[in-house]
Amino acid sequence: MGAFLDGILADFGEHWPIYVSIPIVAALIGYTTKLVAIRMMFQPVEFIGIKPFLGWQGIVPKRAARMASIACDTMTEQLIKPAEVVARLDPQRIAKEIEKPLQAAVEDIVRDVAAHYQPGLWESLPVGMQRLVIQRVQAETPRMVAAVLELIKSDVDSVFDLKGMVVTALVKDKRLLNRIFQEAGDKEFKFIARSGIFFGGLIGVIQMIAWVLFKFPLIMPLFGLFTGWFTDWLALRMIFYPIEERRYFGVRWQGLFLKRRGEVAEAYGALIAKEIITPHNVIEAVLRGPLSDRVLGLIQRQLDEQLGRRVGVGKPLVVFAVGSRRYQDMKLNIAEKIMDKLPETMRYIEDYATDAMDIRNVLVTKMKELSPREFEGLLRPAFQQDEWILIATGAVLGFAVGEAQVLLLEHFAA
Repeated sequence: MGAFLDGILADFGEHWPIYVSIPIVAALIGYTTKLVAIRMMFQPVEFIGIKPFLGWQGIVPKRAARMASIACDTMTEQLIKPAEVVARLDPQRIAKEIEKPLQAAVEDIVRDVAAHYQPGLWESLPVGMQRLVIQRVQAETPRMVAAVLELIKSDVDSVFDLKGMVVTALVKDKRLLNRIFQEAGDKEFKFIARSGIFFGGLIGVIQMIAWVLFKFPLIMPLFGLFTGWFTDWLALRMIFYPIEERRYFGVRWQGLFLKRRGEVAEAYGALIAKEIITPHNVIEAVLRGPLSDRVLGLIQRQLDEQLGRRVGVGKPLVVFAVGSRRYQDMKLNIAEKIMDKLPETMRYIEDYATDAMDIRNVLVTKMKELSPREFEGLLRPAFQQDEWILIATGAVLGFAVGEAQVLLLEHFAA
């Protein structure tokens, strides 16, 4: 036994720089496999390789529709409802904000419609009379727009698909989807990488002792495989578990992501409010989204009421002069032209709407009220379904580096 130990000590004394490199390499394995795993989650944004199997696409962009849907479910079910998005908007204030650009748009609409449906009559009117007609329509339009907005507010779910808007935006812009997960989990991803150094080095010390004692060739690749697998698995566990704070060996611990909920809420709320649930996107979704035909219907209804009040008992004469079918076509044409003009016109309310809706603070406040288990759902989907791929990748890389270590050790410490 003494001779065996003497031989080991002599061998270690002669080759100690090489043996000491073992835990250092193990730490590098732990760190590198984490960096690779994190990068594989988000990059490349589009598939690179030969479909369907030979190549890679980042897990988050690959599952963009599912990831976006899950993130949006949390957002729309627990954080913000469509009604809350528009509840703080004042239709009268909006009508006032867009009055000037709306008047210019209305003048174009009146001239186009009149010239199309009654070109001879319109052109024969004196300029002053044309101006009077335009001014009367301009005076009524803000009230009509305000009335339409009131109707939208009263039944916003029928004309505004918040989830559809968010999912469409994130699937269309996969880089933005990446940013949501990356910024929400920024410190967690850094922890994953750094933890690989510590845990990898710790395992490397055991690996070094095992090699010095036995010099069995499979020790290095097996330890490398274990280092890559275990450090990836443990880092993911430490981010999300335990959900509630617990004490381990006298030390309090809670999943890192859950522990800093307040900080994550601030970053998440700011990004969503700046990039996704913006006044511009909401207006586009309402006026040009899949439910926009219902808004068109509301405009037609208001237009019909306005025309009815203005024309009054003379409506049959107007219908007779224009023709019943052409009269209906004219109303639809006017409504469609208003719909076409509104997105550009509504651009003038974006500053007001940003302040009034206050999406950022609404999201931050609601997020801070989530339970730890509910909060976990914000980032966990980015890992959950395909995290085995990340762990397996770490294991394979660790095995490969371990095999390379064997070759070096056998060459330099033989």
